[in-house]
Amino acid sequence: MKEIRVRFAPSPTGSLHIGGVRTALYNYLFAKKLNGKFIIRIEDTDQNRYVDKAEEYIYDSLRWLGLEADESVEKGGPFAPYKQSERLDIYKKHAYDLVEKGWAYFAFDTAEDLEQAREKSKEGGVSTFQYNAATRMLMKNSLSLSPDEVEQLKQNQPFVIRLKVPKKEEIRLNDLIRGWVMVHSSTMDDKVLLKSDGMPTYHLANVVDDYLMKISHVIRGEEWLPSAPTHVLLYQAFGWQNEMPLFAHLPLLLKPEGDGKLSKRDGMLHGFPVFPLSWTDTETGNVISGFREEGYLPEALINFLAFQGWNPGTEQEIFSIWELIEAFSLERIGKSGTRFDIQKAKWFNHYYLQQKPDVFFAEAISKVLEPCGLWKEGKKLGAWVNLVKSRSSFVADMLTEIRQIATWPVAPDEETLKSKWNEDAKRGLIAFSDLLAEREDWSAEELKFVFQSEMEKLGIKPGKVLPNLRMALTGKAAGPDLMTIAEVLGGTISAQRMRDSLQRFSLLTGI
Repeated sequence: MKEIRVRFAPSPTGSLHIGGVRTALYNYLFAKKLNGKFIIRIEDTDQNRYVDKAEEYIYDSLRWLGLEADESVEKGGPFAPYKQSERLDIYKKHAYDLVEKGWAYFAFDTAEDLEQAREKSKEGGVSTFQYNAATRMLMKNSLSLSPDEVEQLKQNQPFVIRLKVPKKEEIRLNDLIRGWVMVHSSTMDDKVLLKSDGMPTYHLANVVDDYLMKISHVIRGEEWLPSAPTHVLLYQAFGWQNEMPLFAHLPLLLKPEGDGKLSKRDGMLHGFPVFPLSWTDTETGNVISGFREEGYLPEALINFLAFQGWNPGTEQEIFSIWELIEAFSLERIGKSGTRFDIQKAKWFNHYYLQQKPDVFFAEAISKVLEPCGLWKEGKKLGAWVNLVKSRSSFVADMLTEIRQIATWPVAPDEETLKSKWNEDAKRGLIAFSDLLAEREDWSAEELKFVFQSEMEKLGIKPGKVLPNLRMALTGKAAGPDLMTIAEVLGGTISAQRMRDSLQRFSLLTGI
């Protein structure tokens, strides 16, 4: 059986869009499912759009998500180099080979020549000019000029190499997701393969690299589907058609509304990230927050992205990376675009946050508690975590609520206070504060028992005291489990807050 080899081939022209991350994930899952190789190849031949540090950003993003390559610029491999700008001689040789075979030709048309051709096309009633079998003999190229003219121009004028698309031929491609795709060559133009600066275009470099690197499957976004017929022709032109990889074009990630491809602007408009890590916009200098900085866990993002176009055919939604590898197949990827549902991403993050052990949160929580004098080398870490974890989808949510509890409240909820504060509540609060002050370390279970017993002894219904107790400890009318709050604050601080609140409540209500 042919070895499974797939590649993720991003261009370092900016940040890595979350749609690109999904493409990398699907390639990774497919390779690992079939004991194949996952390759990262950097396609950096468009030097005009090259962005400094974008390549590093790509590697950092995939590393954060655990999508480690088997072969790459960083790791090396048997088909190095894995950066296209370091393979220019290879592309030039193959482009010239196509010219010799009659599958390509030299074109000397200047920008002015091409503009004139477009104008003539419009005058003739054709809105879009195509450089193809119908027009190429009217242009300045090695097919329309004599050999002597061609040699003279090659010496004195910049030129490109174009693919010679057959005049009447049906190009067929059996896509693994979309089925048969058929395009007539008369609708295609003679794509530039080698630019005048010696750089290959995407079409040439892509096909040459996929062949030389023995890529078995090309799994890429739907936006590349229009390029596929050109690539099929190139495999035929090189005589590689029997070793052409199988193609699978993934459906688009759509805007939340479903009308069009998800963009950076959509994320800014709706207030959610579309990049894996934060990115500094090269045009504005603004830092755009990524999924990592917004508090998403890598395993949650992986699980979420897997379902953005693929489904396992079962009701199961929670998958570890190993379970995804086991379940994944191209056959279960849909043809239609998928709406980007950030609420579902939050749902996944909430689930994975709940699975984290207490120690995972220790450093972040300690930074909140230390300034308040409430951090004692993690002694009550579990209680603090349990207090807020189930209510949170992000660590930041937990820290916000912990900070509110750890910080002494400025004022109580006056509306609740006026409706709940009375003599029974006052007596109950005084009695319970005295009991709390007797010890520093209490468990929530002990406090519940002591509170119930004391209220029963005083003949006061617990419901008369509890809302006021919450306001005394937190200043709020609602929140996490009340006795757990008293546990994490400790007897001394809890009692002090209650006594201070008693004075404040009396001043506000006259009781």
